[in-house]
Amino acid sequence: MQHSHNLAIWILVLFVLSACSSTRPSISDDPPLDVDRTKSQLPADQVPRVEPLSKYGNPSSYVVFGKTYHTLPSSQGFVQRGIASWYGKKFHGRRTSSGEPYDMYGMTAAHTQLPLPTYVQVTNLNNGKQVVLRVNDRGPFHGNRVIDLSYTAATKLDIVKEGTGLVEVRALDPRNYRITHNRVVSASSELDINVESEMVADSSPEIVTEATTISNQGPKIFVQVGAFGEFKNASQLKSQLSGLNLGVVTISSIVKDTKQLHRVRIGPIATVKSADDTVAELIAMGISDHRVVIE
Repeated sequence: MQHSHNLAIWILVLFVLSACSSTRPSISDDPPLDVDRTKSQLPADQVPRVEPLSKYGNPSSYVVFGKTYHTLPSSQGFVQRGIASWYGKKFHGRRTSSGEPYDMYGMTAAHTQLPLPTYVQVTNLNNGKQVVLRVNDRGPFHGNRVIDLSYTAATKLDIVKEGTGLVEVRALDPRNYRITHNRVVSASSELDINVESEMVADSSPEIVTEATTISNQGPKIFVQVGAFGEFKNASQLKSQLSGLNLGVVTISSIVKDTKQLHRVRIGPIATVKSADDTVAELIAMGISDHRVVIE
């Protein structure tokens, strides 16, 4: 009996590890040979439907490249802003974490935390384009990325050429999708997105808990290095960072649960590459408590 239990655990681990190899983000990944497909030939967005959790790919936690990831028990209310990447021909046909083959022409995505499957609406914060995808894979396992898109999804969002894009990921509830969809469309038509992070800085991607819209001025990239209840602590960290030639360091204060939170940030940063470089410099300096923030 114990042998069977151990075997089941190893099978689960192997599925997670096989998914890790198939979802490593790579902005140098290749598009398909028939890259000239017109937008009208691309598949339609996913239509959310109620599904059971996948038999595979939903451990409570798992470790990739020495980092522990925790799978969320539910996607309800999940909204996240960050950097998206995409994967294509290199991984086409490989097994995903859910056990399904990866289809670069499908409307799917990989995420480190969301239950498999989860339906999400992904919005390109630079141009307002949106897609509805089915998350059926784990990844991306790159510290500064929040979602890995299929080639087709990236094409629809116009981020294939750049390799990355600034996005908002919003989990959809299949049971009331039409109601939620109509509300989001109505809000986005006002073209006025205003979001503040409400999480103390750590290495996790930024999770947003408020309704979101798209700013006419475009999204801004910051690297958040700390968040403090005491302003003097934030000021001390700002002084330390200002002498490291990392860019403009500011303190952004918000009120959370009637308490003030003072966030120490580097930025705004012009490009995703510059943000990656800044993070690499912080890591080289031994500063590991940081995350990329999109506003």
